Amino acid sequence: MSRKVAREVAFKIVFELAFQNDEEAAKLYEKMIEASEEKFEITEEDNLYINEMIDGIQSNESSIDEQIKSHLKDWSFDRLSKIDLAILRLAIYEINYREDIPCKVSVNEAVELAKIFGEDSSPAFINGILAEVLKEVEE
Repeated sequence: MSRKVAREVAFKIVFELAFQNDEEAAKLYEKMIEASEEKFEITEEDNLYINEMIDGIQSNESSIDEQIKSHLKDWSFDRLSKIDLAILRLAIYEINYREDIPCKVSVNEAVELAKIFGEDSSPAFINGILAEVLKEVEE
């Protein structure tokens, strides 16, 4: 499995966490991995990345969400689509906590996820928020 596919699996789980409790999410994760194994060979590295992403996002959710809120202009946090929120959480976690992933890769992958799963306006919206986050991180 490529990192891109592993990131997509992580995104789907983060998205589902908005609707389910942790126990249900763990079962969902197992089902997604089983389904993915039919299409891709999941390595220990892939599994580690996915688990680290989910655990890291959950552990840092409030600070990640505050960072999102601070960059919303003329938009409330509660109005964000769950898809956009999951993509932003994933990318901001990578930007802030994963030194092994270049920030520009995180932004690019987030925009690509938005093109696939989001609304027509999602890629530009995601890119705009993440551009502001990058400015903040680089200061």
